[in-house]
Amino acid sequence: MISIFKFFVLVAIFNKSLADDYLLNKKRFPADFMFGVATSAYQIEGAWNEDGKSMSTWDNLTQTDPETILDGSNGNIACDSYHKYKEDVAMLKELGVDHYRFSLSWSRILPNGFPDQINQPGANYYKNLIRELRANGIEPMVTIFHWDLPLALQELNGVLNESFIDWYADYAAVCFELFGDDVKLWTTFNEPKQTCTGGYGYAYFIPYIHSEGLLEYQCAHNVLRAHAKAYRIYDERFRASQGGKVSIVLDAYSYLPASDSAADITAAETRMQFDLGWYANPIFNGDYPEIMKSRIANRSKGEGRDVSRLPEFTDEEKIALNGSADFFGLNVYTAALVAAMDDPPISNPPSKYQDMGVNDYQPSDWETTSLDWLKVAPWTIRHLLNWINDHYHQPDIIVTENGVCDNTGTFQDTQRVSYIQRYLSNIRDTMEQDGVNVIGYIVWSIMDNFEWAQGYTQRFGLHHVDFDSPNRTRTPKQSAQYYKNVCETKCLVDDDFECID
Repeated sequence: MISIFKFFVLVAIFNKSLADDYLLNKKRFPADFMFGVATSAYQIEGAWNEDGKSMSTWDNLTQTDPETILDGSNGNIACDSYHKYKEDVAMLKELGVDHYRFSLSWSRILPNGFPDQINQPGANYYKNLIRELRANGIEPMVTIFHWDLPLALQELNGVLNESFIDWYADYAAVCFELFGDDVKLWTTFNEPKQTCTGGYGYAYFIPYIHSEGLLEYQCAHNVLRAHAKAYRIYDERFRASQGGKVSIVLDAYSYLPASDSAADITAAETRMQFDLGWYANPIFNGDYPEIMKSRIANRSKGEGRDVSRLPEFTDEEKIALNGSADFFGLNVYTAALVAAMDDPPISNPPSKYQDMGVNDYQPSDWETTSLDWLKVAPWTIRHLLNWINDHYHQPDIIVTENGVCDNTGTFQDTQRVSYIQRYLSNIRDTMEQDGVNVIGYIVWSIMDNFEWAQGYTQRFGLHHVDFDSPNRTRTPKQSAQYYKNVCETKCLVDDDFECID
């Protein structure tokens, strides 16, 4: 846990960073620092039923229940990247990034979900994309699963099926076999918290099952075990010949204490453990955080249950999980403050909110965006990066997603420029002043795309996409020009002579 002395030092820094006199860090990033952009398969590819691809859960949802999407849209065509991947790579080349993070479509590679039937046209699409990237000096960073589960597997109870662990591990092995000679950076799952809390907890995401504090814990348990099994398969069968690195992408708010009281400091630590620690602690330390285990066990007992609602790992599973990441993949967009509260009374049905027993909120004076939850708080990333550094053995950290939205797709996206600049400045402060080893930064996203339940109403792209055009024309925004300069100079200001070597 972070020391009390270090905590107060950081609070002073954060308050200074929030102030109007915060000075942008003009020191160049290291020459080997990774700058990249990200996308995911369902959000950009289109070609939803072409060349042997089967239906995914998102294909099915948007076809059968379009009212669940804010604008009634779907990813049938999206950015049409399945047909325009060469144009996309040219766009990446022009931007000057050295890494491109994208995901594979499980149902495009394995139409029935299982390795007995590999869809060669689908595999060829990714082979061609990877080949084009490497020919242009861009390293692929491949996410194996980014939410689009084959419908055939969801109909077998999906992630909740104990067999999911083997289904996923088999799929990951196929991906390593097909693409691993040319891919050196892998992530197993993108934001499993959204899959589990969204899909099986608060029910704001596929498959929209409301089971807070119950099935959301089982979902996470299965995902973590699937991740560990895939990681160990890479260790045993592929690492020696392919020489890559494997991790997972975890999303987190930076949760800061609402005051300097001991109660609020403890509450913020509890919130972090129930959020990021829930997934990170098993992977980096071998088991769920102690605060989760003790609080959920005690509340489960009070509810009259014989066992905790939080599943337990076997000793063998703890060994497989412990150290099953070669770097820390972090998606971060915003933050919140955390205050202590009276412990919620024992009640049924349970919830993770009651299990945590703290209150978090975003101050009304923080900078707003077109999404209610996405407040701009760049100074808070320093707290989060230090927290990861202190809890998980000083890992190499790659910020695998960071970005901001608007609902107009404006070309003069000054807020996005400012957001990227200020978050990167605070990252540079953390590297330089705190010794945290951040080795890469990836913007979400290279271009506007299908934003899940928000459809096309929210734009995160550095490039505008004209979704009314059959050509899906891509046009750089002001933020693309800014980020191109950052990639070229490794510095956050426009004038190179102002940069500090």
